[in-house]
Order: sequence, then C-alpha cells, then structure tokens
Amino acid sequence: MSHSTQPDATDLPLADRRIEDVPGHWLLARLGKRVLRPGGAAMTENMLDDADLADADVLEIAPGLGKTATSILDRSPRSYTGIESDPAAAELTTTAIDCNGRVLEGDAASTGLDAESVDAVVGEAMLTMQTDKHKAEIIAEAFRVMRPGGRYAIHELALEPDTLDEATTTEIRRALARSIKVNARPLTEAEWRALLTDAGFVVDRVRFAPMALLEARRMIADEGVLQTLRIARNIITSPPARRRVLAMRSVFVEHKSHMAAISIIAVKPDGRAA
Repeated sequence: MSHSTQPDATDLPLADRRIEDVPGHWLLARLGKRVLRPGGAAMTENMLDDADLADADVLEIAPGLGKTATSILDRSPRSYTGIESDPAAAELTTTAIDCNGRVLEGDAASTGLDAESVDAVVGEAMLTMQTDKHKAEIIAEAFRVMRPGGRYAIHELALEPDTLDEATTTEIRRALARSIKVNARPLTEAEWRALLTDAGFVVDRVRFAPMALLEARRMIADEGVLQTLRIARNIITSPPARRRVLAMRSVFVEHKSHMAAISIIAVKPDGRAA
C-alpha cells in the first residue's frame, strides 16, 4: 500500500479562515500536527487492534486527514469506506488511502449505505463535537449499517468521574468551546455507555488514556522529534496561532483532573442464544 505525503496547509479544510476563527483541530493540522486524537496514536492503534478489522468491511466516519484510514488499511480489511461531510477532508483521505478504498461525501447520521453492509464502524474525536441528539443519531446509523456481531470503535473525550457535578461539567464544556471554537460536549464513561446501549449495542471493552494532546511527551510520541520541532517553530512564528494554542493548552491543564481520552468497543448483538 502506498502512503501519501502530508497535506499542505493550503489543502486543509477552512484553509481560508483566519487563525483566530478556525476550529482547534484544523488549526493544529495547519500548524503541522497530524495526530488529532485525544488519546494519541497509541490509543488509536490499541482501539483498532481491539476492533479486529482483518478481513472486515470497515466504515470510518469523518476520517479527516486520513491518518487513521491508513492504520485501518494496515490491518488488511476486506474493504474500506470513509464517510466525510467536508469535501476538502474527503479529498485528503482519498489521497491518503490511494486506491485501497473509497471515500464518500455524506452525513454521518445518514450515510446512504445499505443496512447490515459493514462489519465494523470506526469514529474518532467526532461524537464529542455533536449535540447529544446528533450523537444518538450517528450511533443509530452505525447500528443500522452494521451486520450482527459487528464492532463499533470510538475514541473520544471523556469527563471524570461519573459523579462529576453539573456546574463543573458546564464550566469545562464552555472553556473548551471558547478555546477550540467548537461546541464540544464530552461525556462521562457512564454517559457514553448509556448512549451506546440505548442504541442496542453491548459495550465490550473500554480503555482510558490521559488527555495530553498538547504535552511535549505526547507530541513527540505521536509526531516524532523533527515534526514536533516543525510544529513548535510554526507556533512560535505566528503570534495568533501561539495565542490560540496556549489558550487550548491552558484549558487542558486547568481541567486535567476531570478530562481523559476514552476508547470503547461496542458490539451489535447477533441475536443468537448464548
């Protein structure tokens, strides 16, 4: 399988938007960051291993830059399909996967795919950005397109503990929205589980990792030393970007004790008696 070169900043979605206004994940991508998941590359790799993708028909929802798509393809699925609502992101993933699958422009809550047509659905760092109603709609669509016995793998942002009070939850959500320019709504583990089970899934495995997206050790682990240095240079030489990144990091540090990355593998029951 051939791998593409990293996309140029001018190829990214919202490349024409001011640094002050662009959503945080696309700002980081513009600065050269390629792993944009709350639990980092290691959590993604562990989640994909847990999802058992070999010889599976795989659907990835909102593949973005195509970074996870290449990791999915490394696991020799039978087929790969990406559903991406942003045309520029769809083009980036199409380039990343070369001829090893297809990327369709579409809505995560209404993919247009046939019922029970895939064995696994993968989604990372996108449910967190949706309202609770839209989260439920996307999860219901994943359930619809999945064959019985299929696996739904998600990697999202979680709040801790399950008993976190409403005032602190609201404070964290507002701080995230101000800094990343997206109305993020992370959930507790219990709330993530409830969303999945309410849709008919059975939660099979849960993993946690620190929310350390902008910490130096995580950056080097995810991006490598040279790319981390390039990202640092890009941040230092752009005052607007530096202000945004420092504001995001400040929120992550301030609320570190109540935020974590979570990955969940949920299974669609096959209906057979035990």
